[in-house]
Amino acid sequence: MTAIEGAAELANRIRPVVQLLGGKFMTSPELAAVEAEAGVPPRSLYVRGRSAVLGDVPPKVAAELFGIFPHWLFEYVLPPATAVLDAPAAVRAYAESSARWSRVNLSAVSEPGRLAELLFRVVDTADASALALFAGWKHAERPAGDVERLGFALMVFRELRGGLHFAALRALGLSVPEAVIADPEGGRERLLRTAWPEDAANELTAAAERKPDLRTRWRQAEAMTDDRIGELLVSALSERERAELDGRLAELAAFAQLPGLPEA
Repeated sequence: MTAIEGAAELANRIRPVVQLLGGKFMTSPELAAVEAEAGVPPRSLYVRGRSAVLGDVPPKVAAELFGIFPHWLFEYVLPPATAVLDAPAAVRAYAESSARWSRVNLSAVSEPGRLAELLFRVVDTADASALALFAGWKHAERPAGDVERLGFALMVFRELRGGLHFAALRALGLSVPEAVIADPEGGRERLLRTAWPEDAANELTAAAERKPDLRTRWRQAEAMTDDRIGELLVSALSERERAELDGRLAELAAFAQLPGLPEA
């Protein structure tokens, strides 16, 4: 097995913990508390804060950036939140939500600063061109504290993988909703959980299922994403550091009581 192949396997192995913990704060009580303090409508700081790193993004553009949600949601949620919080304030509020969540959930993690350093090494090695949300958060101000930096690093790494995965999907002719339907962890029920009305979810599901190679393309996109992350891991980290990252993220998954990662 080559170093790149081994790193692609590592990319696949660490995906669940980065994806889950990198996004946990987005639906957390900590974010809801910051949202209330900022005076924005409930369940709007996620949309406003995440997109505000790119400035005042119009609802139609934000919907395309996020990919998974229906456009009506952004038309409904984003303008009122934008009226309350300008872009810099929204970015600060979103980052503060991550920091508060991290202090509650990651303070007991062993050497959080070291894991944050390894993740940021990969993030900083990555070319962010054409990956808009990742580019914005890659260059955003980072927290000073080790625990807060770990939460932030997980979030930015998640944006990196998400951007690369969206690019792989489009290269293989799949939309994000089609990928959700193909994903064994997704499907129609996930569309319903992400604000798609039942009729629209049914139509999307039926249209996706008419693609005879739907799941083959989705698996190819997953593999392509792992390959690209694997290349970054090799570029950014030594073999010993990759093993350390693997071990530290496995420990983090166990600490957070996430489902076990695949064996190395």
